[in-house]
Amino acid sequence: MNEYLDNARHHIQRTVISGCDSLSETLNMTAMFASTSANQMLNALMHLKALLLQEAIEFIGLSGRANVVGDSSGATGASGSGSRSSESESGSGTRSGQPRLVSVVCGFPKDIGMYPHYSKGQFGEDAWFSTSTDQADALGVADGVGGWRVYGIDPGQFSRFLMRSCERLAHSQDFEATRPEHLLARAYCNLLEQKQPILGSCTACVLTLLHDSSTLYAANIGDSGLLIIRDGAIVCRSMEQQHHFNTPYQLAVPPPGQGLNVLTDGPECAALLQFELQQGDVLILATDGVYDNVSEELLVRVLSHASGISDHVKLQTFANSIALMARSLSFNPSHDSPFSLNARRHNIDAPGGKPDDITVILASVV
Repeated sequence: MNEYLDNARHHIQRTVISGCDSLSETLNMTAMFASTSANQMLNALMHLKALLLQEAIEFIGLSGRANVVGDSSGATGASGSGSRSSESESGSGTRSGQPRLVSVVCGFPKDIGMYPHYSKGQFGEDAWFSTSTDQADALGVADGVGGWRVYGIDPGQFSRFLMRSCERLAHSQDFEATRPEHLLARAYCNLLEQKQPILGSCTACVLTLLHDSSTLYAANIGDSGLLIIRDGAIVCRSMEQQHHFNTPYQLAVPPPGQGLNVLTDGPECAALLQFELQQGDVLILATDGVYDNVSEELLVRVLSHASGISDHVKLQTFANSIALMARSLSFNPSHDSPFSLNARRHNIDAPGGKPDDITVILASVV
């Protein structure tokens, strides 16, 4: 027994040392990203993915748990990032032979100093949920509008409450798996009914995947959204909603008497889509911190390699890569970002990346 414990202790020590070495190399790569081209960045990320995968394999060999990355409520690192994995298993309602969804989560708060610790379902002012019922899988992201902080309002509280309500209501008896817009509307009404007002606003995108038909339904308000990649191409995307440049549609609860001065879009404004998923499809559901900094072309090039992956650890490396890429580019003043390109179309000079909270839910259909 003593010999067994000694071997285990030595294995843990080797794993910790390896993890520190990998973290150091990751930090070096992050600094390097600020001055690299897209192609160089892609090569660096592929190398990083290999490092993360090797570290994960060693972790699995030690723990014997092949389906979880870190703790089930999210792994917390020195960077302030978090990751979570979930899967629609046959025991939770998926019929044998039907495609199932394997999903993982990763993200960063814009200001890690303000949010030094990982909180389940939140990255800074972004919030998310992922759950499964007998009928369907349900996923969602919401992006709290940061401008409210000037008025002493925490933008993350609004988005977090909305997503937690969606997750809870997805397990109610009257949940309609084909109507994510109803789920979003009920969560919003729940927010409005609070005795202690929860003020603020957020964008939101909620989707459901019906187990029996492998059909995806989505409702989107604002500039968060989803992409579906199949055979190296985008085959479905949600529609972005903007009142004007950098002013997305948003659910809101303004302070009393300020309703006329605040943009407020109801759940009925949500853009809806329906799409039949196939085995091998890769789905990314993310806030605008990703889409404003990483081009669709680069997302496709990276995520096409995630097609058909059923292992959470391998899929997590892709989610980590996208989140790290988005964060690195967001602080790069010389990056010709999608946000910068869009600004120029509106005759606005906004060079470089756009610092923002980042949330990525990545799912593989297997």
